[in-house]
Amino acid sequence: KIGFPVKWRDYSSLEIDPTDLIGNVRAAALFEFRRELGKIGSPIDRDEWFMTPQTINAYYNPGFNEIVFPAAILQFPFFDPERDAAANYGAIGAVIGHEIGHGFDDQGSKFDGDGRLEDWWTEADRAAFEKRTANLIEQYNALAPAQVPDHHVNGALTIGENIGDLGGLGIAWKAYLLSLNGGEPPVVDGLSGAERFFLSWAQAWQQKGRDEEVIRLLAIDPHAPNEFRCNQIVRNIDAFYETYGVTEGDELWLAPSERVTIW
Repeated sequence: KIGFPVKWRDYSSLEIDPTDLIGNVRAAALFEFRRELGKIGSPIDRDEWFMTPQTINAYYNPGFNEIVFPAAILQFPFFDPERDAAANYGAIGAVIGHEIGHGFDDQGSKFDGDGRLEDWWTEADRAAFEKRTANLIEQYNALAPAQVPDHHVNGALTIGENIGDLGGLGIAWKAYLLSLNGGEPPVVDGLSGAERFFLSWAQAWQQKGRDEEVIRLLAIDPHAPNEFRCNQIVRNIDAFYETYGVTEGDELWLAPSERVTIW
């Protein structure tokens, strides 16, 4: 699904009072509660969206086995029809790959193609997957944000999103290479296609926040801090090393034996 729903939710029965903020919150919650109850005994509406078009985000729904991209994410820095392919593959391409990857992460892999909760992997596949994810968990457990160095990332809490980021960027890189069809990408602003790809990835994760908010999110957010969604992921991508000539001793160097590839 891309952009916006084919049919809009009907809020005509929800009464709003501009002088009663708390009452409006309660009324909206009751409206939503009744709407959910009303689904009981009804056919599943596969056209339903669980995120508004104005939200700068995307999601994978394992129960529907679908990926959804609201209109708001289809703009800079994630997507711009006027930018070169490398920049778009490095941002929205990686997001698309990320959401596809959720279908094969620690939770999505437990649902089949029809959205049923069913473990369809072999025992050998599951064991190999868990071994690789354990290595990724260990990587993230060792990370601490620069602004709050005494607080560490929870690798287990963030593993699903880290799998999505790692697989998403890897898929986007392969898709970008395929899009070149053997040709040479243009040099833009003095940067090669590969440099533009990884620069776009980095631009997508720019963030600024208070120390208190960073600490709060470390405890509850299934996403790693953006600095690691950017930098820790590329440390596991061989093409990043080749693009920038990263060598042992550089801050982002990770020994080849320690790099994780899941998909």
